[in-house]
Amino acid sequence: MSDSLDPVRIGLLSISDRASAGVYEDKGIPALQDWLGRALRNPIVWETRLIPDEQEGISAALRELVDSAKCDLVLTTGGTGPAPRDVTPEATLAVADKVMPGFGEQMRQIGLAFVPTAILSRQVAVIRAKALIVNLPGQPKAIAETLEGLKERGVPGIFAAVPYCIDLIGGPYLETDDAVCKAFRPKNAIRPPR
Repeated sequence: MSDSLDPVRIGLLSISDRASAGVYEDKGIPALQDWLGRALRNPIVWETRLIPDEQEGISAALRELVDSAKCDLVLTTGGTGPAPRDVTPEATLAVADKVMPGFGEQMRQIGLAFVPTAILSRQVAVIRAKALIVNLPGQPKAIAETLEGLKERGVPGIFAAVPYCIDLIGGPYLETDDAVCKAFRPKNAIRPPR
């Protein structure tokens, strides 16, 4: 990491009734911090939250992370399936200025390479103000696969598109470690390496 790189504020929101009640340890936030810490060269300021599967509480946490904590990127983990308590997509759509359907489509494609039940995922991504919010799976292995993609199969992960999306909405210029995840930008949007 270099001091010349733009700092980035990243909100990590883990949604789980049982983990938030202390029944078991949350594995989503540590998995996200590990992966993002390896993938991004920028200095990162973390904003982490662990909350239960309550729609209004999730929406309130997302609003707080974007509007008050000024996060550039917010990643959620958990609550995206078809079960009655899975309300993360509804809570995310409720705070959206714009919906970004390509993220959900690609996340399901990646998941389908592993399990046929990936079609049950209802993950969404949205823009709120100048922040990108993305719903990720709950399992650490699936989080990494979704972000990084399946290089051996030529399937890109969703994170390759995140830096350019953040550029387009007025956020900091994110630089990735290409060994983990190579960001894609059109030639005219690439800054010289610092």
